[in-house]
Amino acid sequence: MDPAPDDVTPQWPWATRPKFQDRVWRHVALLLVTIATTTLAGAFHWAAFVADFETANSVRLAIPSLLLHGLWYSLPILAILGCHEMGHYLACRYYDVDASLPFFLPAPFPLTGTFGAFIRIREPIPTKPMLFDIGIAGPIAGFLAAVPALVLGLSMSRVIQLPPVEEMSGGFVELGEPLLFQLVAWLLWGSPPEGYSLNLHPMAFAAWFGLIATALNLFPIGQLDGGHISYAVLGRRSSTLTLGMVAVALLLAWFSSSWIVWTVLVVGMLLMFGRHHPRTFDEDRPLDRTRLLLALVALAMLVVCFTPAPIEPIEIIRR
Repeated sequence: MDPAPDDVTPQWPWATRPKFQDRVWRHVALLLVTIATTTLAGAFHWAAFVADFETANSVRLAIPSLLLHGLWYSLPILAILGCHEMGHYLACRYYDVDASLPFFLPAPFPLTGTFGAFIRIREPIPTKPMLFDIGIAGPIAGFLAAVPALVLGLSMSRVIQLPPVEEMSGGFVELGEPLLFQLVAWLLWGSPPEGYSLNLHPMAFAAWFGLIATALNLFPIGQLDGGHISYAVLGRRSSTLTLGMVAVALLLAWFSSSWIVWTVLVVGMLLMFGRHHPRTFDEDRPLDRTRLLLALVALAMLVVCFTPAPIEPIEIIRR
């Protein structure tokens, strides 16, 4: 018989203080700036979408029209990131674990327009079931938001004929496609013939980015969601898994330059916080079967959302 997960109610030795106190204006301000930067990124993606692999200068669109169509990217990606973080936040509220509202992070890059989002958990999480539920709630919520965006975005994409290489010039990027992305694209469009390619609608790119973000968060490393889940399942043994996954991250960075920034952040996080996860009161107590099955669901989400080379630049030189 599995032990009941909720009969452990430890008391922390320090005095309690008011919880869930936020300066809401900071969160709103960051959200508004991130709406602006992701809408600008969406305008870039819309211009590329309607250009059909021609140069962006060949598409004459008014700025207001570009910004309006940029919402095809900004609204889905903010919904995916927002659902992910609200999953964590609502789980924290359920367990009365003090946490902040989501912080959205704008980025001045036309490819994504955002660095993502996060919440601050402002007190230790006392038990493994609580830690597991808070850790997995975000990826599940974000994944459930990404799937309909993926289906709708790919259905609005289009298969186009690639122009001859001699008519193309400049820099392009090739997106590595996660397994789920490949499956939905194949179900909707089949395999494009030689010389044709699927030109992604901005919503499809938002879903792609959401899947990649889900995979990154599910890596069983440190303070990432996957780190919380792996500690809840394995206890102190999860630190060995963390070292192994750092080695995997270094190999990925060697294989594809698109992993370098993320790998540097992971290594920096380990240097700051160490490879051992903060301990809970019930570290040696096994999780119940339901949560172990959900851990397998998290592993499956990591597999279907992962790609070894997310972004690869391609330079096409006109001859």
